[in-house]
Amino acid sequence: MSAQRLTVAQALVRFLARQYTERDGRRQRLVGAMWGIFGHGNVAGIGQALLESEDMPFVQGRNEQAMVHAAVGHARQSNRLTTHAVTTSIGPGATNLVTGAALATVNRLPVLLLPGDTFATRPADPVLQQLEVPYAGDVSVNDCLRPVSAYFDRITRPEALIPAALAAARVLTDPAATGAVTLALPQDVQAEAYDWPEEFFAERVWHVRRPQPDPEELAAAVLAVRSARRPLAVAGGGVHHSGAEDALRTFAEATGIPVASTQAGKGSLPYDHPADVGGIGHTGTATADELARTADLVIGVGTRYTDFTTASATLFAHPGVRFLNLNITGFDAHKLAGLPLVADARAGLDALTAALGGHRAEPRYETEYADAKERWERRVDAAYEAPDPDVRPTQTQVLGALDGLVTGDDIVINAAGSLPGDLHKLWRTRSRDQYHVEYGYSCMGYEIPAAIGVAMAAPGRPVWALVGDGTYLMNPTEIVTAVQEGIPIKVVVLQNHGYASIGGLSEAVGSERFGTAYRHREPGAPRAGGPGAAGGGPYTGAPLPVDLAANAASLGMRVLRPKTLRDLREALAEARAADRPTCVYVETETADTVSGAPPAQAWWDVPVAETATRPSAVKAREEYDRQAATRRRHL
Repeated sequence: MSAQRLTVAQALVRFLARQYTERDGRRQRLVGAMWGIFGHGNVAGIGQALLESEDMPFVQGRNEQAMVHAAVGHARQSNRLTTHAVTTSIGPGATNLVTGAALATVNRLPVLLLPGDTFATRPADPVLQQLEVPYAGDVSVNDCLRPVSAYFDRITRPEALIPAALAAARVLTDPAATGAVTLALPQDVQAEAYDWPEEFFAERVWHVRRPQPDPEELAAAVLAVRSARRPLAVAGGGVHHSGAEDALRTFAEATGIPVASTQAGKGSLPYDHPADVGGIGHTGTATADELARTADLVIGVGTRYTDFTTASATLFAHPGVRFLNLNITGFDAHKLAGLPLVADARAGLDALTAALGGHRAEPRYETEYADAKERWERRVDAAYEAPDPDVRPTQTQVLGALDGLVTGDDIVINAAGSLPGDLHKLWRTRSRDQYHVEYGYSCMGYEIPAAIGVAMAAPGRPVWALVGDGTYLMNPTEIVTAVQEGIPIKVVVLQNHGYASIGGLSEAVGSERFGTAYRHREPGAPRAGGPGAAGGGPYTGAPLPVDLAANAASLGMRVLRPKTLRDLREALAEARAADRPTCVYVETETADTVSGAPPAQAWWDVPVAETATRPSAVKAREEYDRQAATRRRHL
C-alpha cells in the first residue's frame, strides 16, 4: 500500500480539501475555507500545513467566537451543505469557541472546530495555558467543548486521525445529527509525522440523505389532517435546511392550510402568499397566534417547538389539539406527544400532499385567516408609517425604511435584543433566504461575523447586519476582517443607549429597568465599591459619551450618520450600492410616547420574584401567576 509521509496537521488539511457533499445531484466542497488565529498551540502545526496547502483557503479572524459565527452563517446560507473550519491555539483561544459551538449545535448547523490542545506526550507539566486538574491527568480546557459539540474527539496519536476525521465528516453531513464538530489537536501531535495511506486522501463524496416517511406514519398523518377542522402548519428551520420551500408552497396551495413560521422558519413562504400568516408565538403576529389558540391540529414542519414558539406552553389552547410533527430527527418528531412523521421535510411534504389526494380546508376557514392577515398588514403599515420624515426615526420606522428599499436579493441578519421581536412580527420576507435571524441561541455578537460568512456564501448580494448598541459593543472586531477581505457587508447600528429588549422585559417583570441603561450614575451617587455603597448609585444620569460610529470608522468602515428618517432612507440606499463595508449609524427615538411595534401577542415565561417589597414586582407577580395558570402539558 502506497503512503505519504506528512504531519498530522498536513494530513488533516489535505483530507478536508478532498471532502464533498452531494444532494439532489449537486456536488460542492464540504469545508470551503478555514478561519484561524494563530498561537503557540497551532502555529507550527495547522499554521504550517495551511502555508503549504494549495487547496484550503485561509481567512484571518480577530476573535475565536466570531470566527465560529462566520462559519455558521456560511453554513446556514448554504443549506448546511458546506461549512468552514476554525483553528485556534490552546487555552483562551480554545475556550473562546464554546459560545459559537453552542450556537451551532443548538441550531443544528455544521461547523468544524480545530482547537489546539496541550501536549499529548507531557514533556513538562504544566505547560503554558494548561489547566491542571488534580483528579484527572487527561482533562484540558478543550473538554468544555464536549457538551456543546455534536461530535468530539482528541487526537492523541497520529493514526487516530483517520477514524476521527471520517467520523467528523459523517456528523457534519448528517442532517439529523449535525452541529459543532470538535477535533482537539495536541500541539505536539499536530507536528508529528506519519505514513498515511493514499486512500485517506482520495476524494470522498458524502451523500446528504432525504429519508422518506414510513408508510404507517404517513397513513396516520393523512388521517389526522383529514379529521382536522382548524389545521395550522408551523414552518421551522428544517424547511430551509431541506430546501423544502416549494414543497411547502404546494402543500399550502393544495390544502388551503395556513402556514405560520418560527424565527428560523420565516421566509418559508413569502409574506404575500395567501397562506402565510406570519410569525408564531411570543414574537408572532396576532393572525398566527389566534389561529394557534383555536387550532385542533398543529402540523410542525422542521421545528423544535421552543418556548417562544409555544408561548411557554400556553399558546395551543384548543381542548382537543393534537400535533403532527414532520421532522428528520425522531427526537423532535415526538415532541408534544405528537404523531411522528420522521422524514426529510421536502420528501415528507411531497408524500403528504400526494397522499391527501386533494383534501382541502373549509372555505370559511380560509376566508377567516385571509381577513385576519389583511388586518395585520394594516398594523404593519402603521408601525412603519412616518408622518414626519424630518424627525429622528423609531426602531420600527428604521425597519420600514429598509423594507421600502430591499428586494428579494437582500439578506437581513439579526440575533438578539428587541430587533428579533420586531422583525418576526413585522418584516415582509420576499425570498426564501432573505430572513436570517438566529434565535435558537439568541447570541449577541453573532450578526456582524455571520454577515461575513453569508456574504462569502452569496457573493454579490446585499447583506445587512442589524445590531443595537449593546450587540455592537459585544463583538465588532470582525469588521476588520470584512475590510481586509473587501466584503461589502452593510451594518446598521441602532443607538438606543442600553439593552432595550431586556430593559422592556425588566420593566414587565417588576425590575424597573435596573442595570439596563447605558448612562452615567446619578451625580453625587457613590461609585460601586465605595464607602457604604453596596453597588453604587443607579445608572440614571446622562447618556454615556460613546461614539460607536467613530469606532466603526476606526476599524476601517465607511460610516454614514443620518439624523432624520429622510436622511436614513438616503443613507440606506447609499450603503446598499456600496462596494466596501459600510455602516449606517442611526440614533433612534426611544420615548415611551412614540409608536412602535405592536405588543407581544402571546406570553413568555420569565419567573417573577414570589416575594417583594416594591409595588412593581408585586403587581408583576400577580400577572405572572395569572398567565402561568393557563400553561398545559400536551399529553
